[in-house]
Amino acid sequence: PTKEMSQDEETFENVDAGASLTYPMECGQVRKGGYLVVKGFPCKVVDVSVSKTGKHGHAKCSIVALDIFTNKKLELMSPSTHNVEIPNVKRTQYTLTMLEDGYAHLMMDDGTIREDLKMPDSLIEEAEKLLDKEGEAQTDVLQAMGKEQIMGVRVMPGGGGD
Repeated sequence: PTKEMSQDEETFENVDAGASLTYPMECGQVRKGGYLVVKGFPCKVVDVSVSKTGKHGHAKCSIVALDIFTNKKLELMSPSTHNVEIPNVKRTQYTLTMLEDGYAHLMMDDGTIREDLKMPDSLIEEAEKLLDKEGEAQTDVLQAMGKEQIMGVRVMPGGGGD
């Protein structure tokens, strides 16, 4: 049994420098506009209602949330004292320098270029227009639970005439 345990420990240490994808929070503490994991998807909370039940029953939370990547509506019911998972969500801004085969060339603050993120179909036309006109654009990349997606593209701050 000792050997099995050491193998488990090794796989555990390989996880992204201990940065956890989610953290627990009591369901009753979840607020509208916050984030929440519903059925394994990171979501933004759009509605929270708490119902009191019976004399000895627990208050129940009913939460409506939208998947932050797909905008799909999901619902969750849970006793208010139970823990729910909250995703660690990070928003990063990059400079879009070009599009190639649907993939965005994103320049990070240190000048290195990333080419591993696909530009969502819904944003390609807008991104191409900005690149043609300005030569570059600013993108918002949302990161949660091991997934990254370009969420928006716009004119660079201070751009338009340099």
